Amino acid sequence: MKIIRLWSSWAIVASLFAFAIALQAQTYSVVYNFGDVFLDAVAPQHSGIIAQGRDGNLYTTTPFGGANDYGAVVRITPAGQATVLYSFNHTDPDEAYPYSGLTMGADGDFYGTTLGERPNLGGKVFKITSDGQITFLHTFVSGDGQHPFAPPILAGDGNLYGTTSLGGNSSHGTVYRITPSGQFKTIASLDYKRGYYPRAPLIMGTDGNLYGTAWEGGTHGTGTVFKVTLKGAISVLRDFDWASGAYPSGPLVQDNDGNLYGTTDGGGTNGFGTIFQITSARKFKVLRSLKSSDGEYSAVGLVLGTDGNLYGSTYGASNNGMLFRISPAGEFSVIHGFDMTHGGHPDVTMTQHTTGILYGDTTSGGVHGYGTFYSLDANLAAYAKLVPNAAKTGSTVGILGQGLNSATAVSFNGKAAPFTIVSDTFLTATVPNGATTGLAKVTLAGNSLSSYRNFQVIPVITSFSPGSGPVGTQVTITGVSLSQTAMVEFGSLAAGFTVNNDKQVTAIVPANAKSAKITITTAGGTAVSSASFTVTP
Repeated sequence: MKIIRLWSSWAIVASLFAFAIALQAQTYSVVYNFGDVFLDAVAPQHSGIIAQGRDGNLYTTTPFGGANDYGAVVRITPAGQATVLYSFNHTDPDEAYPYSGLTMGADGDFYGTTLGERPNLGGKVFKITSDGQITFLHTFVSGDGQHPFAPPILAGDGNLYGTTSLGGNSSHGTVYRITPSGQFKTIASLDYKRGYYPRAPLIMGTDGNLYGTAWEGGTHGTGTVFKVTLKGAISVLRDFDWASGAYPSGPLVQDNDGNLYGTTDGGGTNGFGTIFQITSARKFKVLRSLKSSDGEYSAVGLVLGTDGNLYGSTYGASNNGMLFRISPAGEFSVIHGFDMTHGGHPDVTMTQHTTGILYGDTTSGGVHGYGTFYSLDANLAAYAKLVPNAAKTGSTVGILGQGLNSATAVSFNGKAAPFTIVSDTFLTATVPNGATTGLAKVTLAGNSLSSYRNFQVIPVITSFSPGSGPVGTQVTITGVSLSQTAMVEFGSLAAGFTVNNDKQVTAIVPANAKSAKITITTAGGTAVSSASFTVTP
């Protein structure tokens, strides 16, 4: 037994040594100190989403600074050269305080929002080019929402979807859709029970629906996680109760298995917030209740790295905040502590550049005290990023990466696709007929880049026959991208089915079915028939 114990001690020492080496491999660097130049962008804050452009540079907003101190759009190269592209002004009070950060659209332009400063109205949606040409697309009024903190996100239908923190039917916030040309529609209004004051950007789920967080509201008043369909139907996935977390203000992230991950800004065992998981089966689990030694309070979201781990930050109260890594199983480690000299109080969700390097902002600290733009090299693999990450066959999608001038092939889950090289950091590809949901791959001279998120091929139902019949009728459903069908429903009732090929599925009208539309669910999302099947006696 003594020998066993001695050997176990050496094993523990060796394990700790290896862990220490792994932590040392995480390299934190200040890329840029905000305030380095006159009339600079300053103090990046939540939500502050950072977007990678087609040119490989990083784009975001700050709610303050710029020429008029009402906020700015800034471009930062990976080498640390910063350029203020646009300074917001006070000519229109709705065109002030861009807390949102940016989302890159399929057109290569960037989309964001201004919070505005009018108490009962406020805020706009804007788009801006990579050289600073700005267009304001929509001005919010109380009926369609007020004060958007987050940028809209790009969905597979080519539209952008976002939230406002206030406004709508019950003044608790809204979910909206806007086209790249500015056609706007409120698709849902939150109420206190389903959530209040959403501050984070939405994400598009693997099922084609949208997922988000509300900072307050719900049964206990401490926030919710909600799902909203593109048609605007809202359902609550988690009603926070303090013990499991409270006040989620950051966005969610989803893995290829459909599991959702996020953070809360309070609650949990220690009152400093939690990191949580909601499985694809909608089971909730606290992965970690944050402690003071973790940095305290996470008001931002997580980024899923190419190594399968999640990376995030804590804001800090008794300290200056920290960067951490957590596995989907809950294995947690702090990988950097902020010292104010090199930044303090990170308040923006990190992003992973296609080089594999993580980038983020701090809202304070640095040389001038106005925050820093930092990088974290965690030895993560380079990858290819698709914009958008879901589309129908025949659609053209953009692919971000590096070394793309040497691309020799592009494939979607193994299906070869035609492509056009635009630059060393951007190419376009057409989703080929017969493509299925899975990883996309760009073959380069000497190596290759793969996406680490599945690209979703959206299914389509074009017709079905017969159009009516009694329970037990066999219905032939035709469409596109049907080979990965996992469920067929008549209304809300599941039906037995057979996949004949990529363009045809046969299904049996289930017992108790009523006249309703047919829905097919695949790995790439859902398709709904335009007409209803009529159930006859």
